[in-house]
Amino acid sequence: MKPAPFTYHRPTDVDAAVRLLAELHQRGEPAKVLAGGQSLVPMLSMRLVSPTHVVDVGALPGLDDVTVGPRGVSVGALVRHRALERHAAAGTALPVLADALRLVAHPTIRNRGTVVGSLCHADPSAELPAVLALVGGSVTARSVRGDRTIAAEQFFAGPLETTLAEDELALSASFPVLPSGTGTAVVEVSRRHGDYAVCGVVAAVTLDPAGRVVGARASYVSAGDDREPVDLVGPVAGAAATDADWAAAGELARSRVATEDDLHATAAYRSQLVAVLTERALRQAAGRALPHREAA
Repeated sequence: MKPAPFTYHRPTDVDAAVRLLAELHQRGEPAKVLAGGQSLVPMLSMRLVSPTHVVDVGALPGLDDVTVGPRGVSVGALVRHRALERHAAAGTALPVLADALRLVAHPTIRNRGTVVGSLCHADPSAELPAVLALVGGSVTARSVRGDRTIAAEQFFAGPLETTLAEDELALSASFPVLPSGTGTAVVEVSRRHGDYAVCGVVAAVTLDPAGRVVGARASYVSAGDDREPVDLVGPVAGAAATDADWAAAGELARSRVATEDDLHATAAYRSQLVAVLTERALRQAAGRALPHREAA
């Protein structure tokens, strides 16, 4: 199929792009922002969306940087998945980013798709929204009214829906570093490598100086529409990381994550995956937290 007709724009600076979005919004003319295009172009071709304008931000300067600091990792709106996946400093500061990015589709897609674009697409089957939610990240956007930073818990409004205004342009995403003694893991099951996950878990476990569990939580991929991380520390609080009842934490996750039927899996099967993969991810995350505590 081919897209419905639209007017193509390619502004050359951020302010021009923001003004254009404002003008189109004021005229009541629907517009979509194009960055990597790995989600938008197929949707245009299948006519799942039919905007009258497409604003290509690929030429905007200053949006393709990754900045790593003591507080976390900041990712510009034009940073490709592959660039962040291979960014050594970002991977050291927040290993969960590289772990998740390696599971995003195939290298061809990661070479073009953008990190912020994936967040703005807000697909419940995508890994990066789950990562942003788990670490308590945020997205910064600009409009003619100025800049605003939107926390992850306020950014995702539903499947394929965010709280970005129609005249706002996402500029960057921030992924805060996690507390000392925290390990992370990303575990998922898919029918074929590169497919969307049937179910996935992004988990974090925090240990105290004695190696006891003081925090455990997880975000989910392809397991319902709720993006809020689930607090799972109850069954394992105070236990040594090597002896904690991670299976009980998995069962707690099963009780708190509402799964649904679709063409790929039943709700019951997904619920079973939630329990099993949560146990596996928490156990891996705890194992990765131990070396940090021993070094401290």
